[in-house]
Amino acid sequence: MSGTTNTAVGVVREGFGFDEQQLSQWMRQHVDGFDGTLTVRQFKGGQSNPTYQLETPGGVYVLRRKPPGNLLKGAHAVDREFRVMAALGIAGFPVPRVHGLCLDRDVIGTEFYVMDRIEGRVFWDPRFPELAPTERRRYVDAMNETIARLHVTDFSAIGLADYGRTGNYFARQIARWSKQYLDDELAGRDPHMDQLIRWLPENIPSGDETSIVHGDFRCDNMIFHPSEPRVLAVLDWELSTLGHPLADFTYHTMVFRLPPTIMSGLSAENLASWDLPSEAECIEAYCRRTGRKGIENYEFYVAFNMFRLAAILHGIKGRLLRGNASSANARQMAENVGPLARVAWGQAEIVMGRGGL
Repeated sequence: MSGTTNTAVGVVREGFGFDEQQLSQWMRQHVDGFDGTLTVRQFKGGQSNPTYQLETPGGVYVLRRKPPGNLLKGAHAVDREFRVMAALGIAGFPVPRVHGLCLDRDVIGTEFYVMDRIEGRVFWDPRFPELAPTERRRYVDAMNETIARLHVTDFSAIGLADYGRTGNYFARQIARWSKQYLDDELAGRDPHMDQLIRWLPENIPSGDETSIVHGDFRCDNMIFHPSEPRVLAVLDWELSTLGHPLADFTYHTMVFRLPPTIMSGLSAENLASWDLPSEAECIEAYCRRTGRKGIENYEFYVAFNMFRLAAILHGIKGRLLRGNASSANARQMAENVGPLARVAWGQAEIVMGRGGL
C-alpha cells in the first residue's frame, strides 16, 4: 500500500504531556464504548493545535487540544473545529466522527475534543510521488471534488448559519491577519509583509459570496482511502469559518505558485513529467463542479492567500520563540516567513501588472 498510513506518531514531547488518568475518567463519561487502559502518543505534525493518538483495547481515537501556555486571543479554537465537524458529519461530508468536547481546563490543562481515528493514507507531498503516475491525477481530482462539495453545502441547512460573519470577507480577513502579525512583536517585522498590509485593503475586488471554508485545504490535511482515490476525512478545521469560497479554493491551488521550500510548492516542477494536472485544469474542474464560468480576480486571491499563509507562519514563529509551538518542525516553518512574504509581494506585483514572480 503506497502512501503514509495516517501519519507519524511518537512519544509525547516535553511540555505537551497531561494527566492521562484524568483523561481516562473523562472518556469513560463522554465516549461511547471506551473502557480499559489508555496509551497516549503525539502526532508529529500539526502546527497549531497539538494532536494525540489515544490507544485503547477497544479502539483508537484522536485528541486535539489547545496548546499550553500564553496564547493569542481567538486562536486555537478547538470548540469551532468540533462544531463544524459535527455538523458536516451529519450532512455526510467526509470528516471523522466526533465524540465529545471538553471546555473544562482542569481535565488536561486546556480545552480539547476527541474523535475517531480514520484508517487510510496521508500524502505530505502534493506531487504524490508514492503513487503510480497513472493514479496521480485521480487523487488531485478527488481533492478538487471534495472542496467543491464543501463549497456547495448549504451551511444554513446544517445549523451553521451563525458559524461566521457574512460579507466583506477579504476586508475582515486582511484586518484579522494584519492585526495578528502586528500584535506579535516578539516574532519581528518583515518589509514585504508591511507593504502587503498597506496594499491589500486598497485592492480588494468587488463582489462577495459565502460558503463554509476550510482555511487550510491541502493534501496532508486529509485522509484518503487505503487503496482508492477517495477522500475519507478532511482534518484540521481550526481556520474554518463562513467565508468566500474562492479564497478557500485559491489557497488550495496556491501550491502551483509556491517554491519547493514552502509547503512543497510546485512552481519549479514540470507537472507533465509527474502526470499532474495543471493549475488551469484544476480551476476548470472546480468551476464545472460549482457551476462557474471562470474565476475573475484569481491573481488577487492568490496574493491574499500568500499573505495570509505568511501571517500564519509568523504566528508559528512567535509560538516557537515563546516555547509553545506544537509541531516538531516549527523552526523550519518559521524560517519561511521572509521568503514567503517576498513571493507574496511578487504576486501583488503581478496584480499591478509589474511582472513579479
